[in-house]
Amino acid sequence: MKPSLAKGTRDFTAVEVARRRFIINILQKNFELFGFQPLETPSFENLSTLTGKYGEEGDRLIFKILNSSINEAKEDKKNNMLLDFQKALDRPFSSDNLTDKALRYDLTVPFARFVAMNHNQLTFPFKRYQIQPVWRADRPQKGRYREFYQCDADVVGSESLLQEVDLVQLYLKSFAELGVSVTIHINNRKILSGLAEFAGITDKLIDFTVALDKLDKIGKDGVVKELLERGIAQESIDKLDFLFTQSNDALENLLQLKEKFEGNEVGLKGVEELETVIIQSLNLGVDIQNLVFDITLARGLDYYTGAIFEVKANNVQMGSIGGGGRYDNLTEVFGVKNIPGIGVSFGLDRIYLVMEELGLFPKDATTKVDYLFANFGGNEISEALKLIKQLREKGISAEIYPEAAKIGKQFTYAEKKGIKNLVFLGEEIKNGNITYKDLEAGEQKTVSLEEFLG
Repeated sequence: MKPSLAKGTRDFTAVEVARRRFIINILQKNFELFGFQPLETPSFENLSTLTGKYGEEGDRLIFKILNSSINEAKEDKKNNMLLDFQKALDRPFSSDNLTDKALRYDLTVPFARFVAMNHNQLTFPFKRYQIQPVWRADRPQKGRYREFYQCDADVVGSESLLQEVDLVQLYLKSFAELGVSVTIHINNRKILSGLAEFAGITDKLIDFTVALDKLDKIGKDGVVKELLERGIAQESIDKLDFLFTQSNDALENLLQLKEKFEGNEVGLKGVEELETVIIQSLNLGVDIQNLVFDITLARGLDYYTGAIFEVKANNVQMGSIGGGGRYDNLTEVFGVKNIPGIGVSFGLDRIYLVMEELGLFPKDATTKVDYLFANFGGNEISEALKLIKQLREKGISAEIYPEAAKIGKQFTYAEKKGIKNLVFLGEEIKNGNITYKDLEAGEQKTVSLEEFLG
């Protein structure tokens, strides 16, 4: 049987792993610089933990796990037919289903579950970062995989808008160090609720936000069509037409909303919160071009209650490479109230694609062996092994070619692997000298052992 990969998954070569680590190291350093502490949660959760947290579309993308007791097909004794697994999986969750566990869909809900279980032992505000894989039964395409990493930073136990301002700084600092020029799109879920109230479709808020969130993908006509299909009247859609003709001035757009939201308490609250975040960010030197008020930004997750973020890379065609928002009620579904939270996520895989396309990875992002010792099958092997041990003790990478082979073959191995230097041990070793070739510069040198081991 010919081996193959499951759709939406990938193998990572040494170069790819090294480059991914380069991204992760910068993110991890900044997470800790901003006061976040590491946390890891299991790769799978109880299905009941995950369902109902991501909206109708999100729930459909959860990877369910068959219970171990029925992983093998069993025959129905009454009709001698195999159990219809698919029908069982499609039924609403209940204790008699074939599955009660699922692979995690994101890192936020498992984090909320962790907080709910451990809130009596935590010090609030509690700040954590988490870098782990997640799984979604999505249609694979460029930048979208079924298994991918999320790099999250969350704060729970604080309603202060300073958290939003801080997360804007975290985004901008991290992407600046990665060399990626970005624009942060920001909105507020309360503004979206206010818009629903303004248009008289409060009972259709979820339908409204899910459709609006697709604007970048399907355009205005597509959004209008979907709103109509979701039962929203044309009269209400006409009231919202101004959403599609916003100016580039964030504060001007907020002023326009204030006028439309007169007497609309929740909408005005959203405008006030967003205004505070934008003004405080500008006071810290954030370029208004890098922080855009996007009134159509909805992010189709049901648990957001306040600020919502989406980060897009400039100068390259790619979906969002980061996103997040405030979720003040998430732990309530686990029976723990009054623990507000906010968090952001960095999309490692898409960041990688952006950096690769723009040629932003530094050469030293790829791990290379410093020295390869040539193997001629003679007495030099013992001396080579001793020198390799000394180099490794100094933190310098080194290896010996395992078989005695023609020098051309060993050169080819070194070049293909990107090894920096090829070492030849000859008669000069008796005089305390060693010869090596710098393969990057193409220069051969003979130096003393003391200088070599320096």
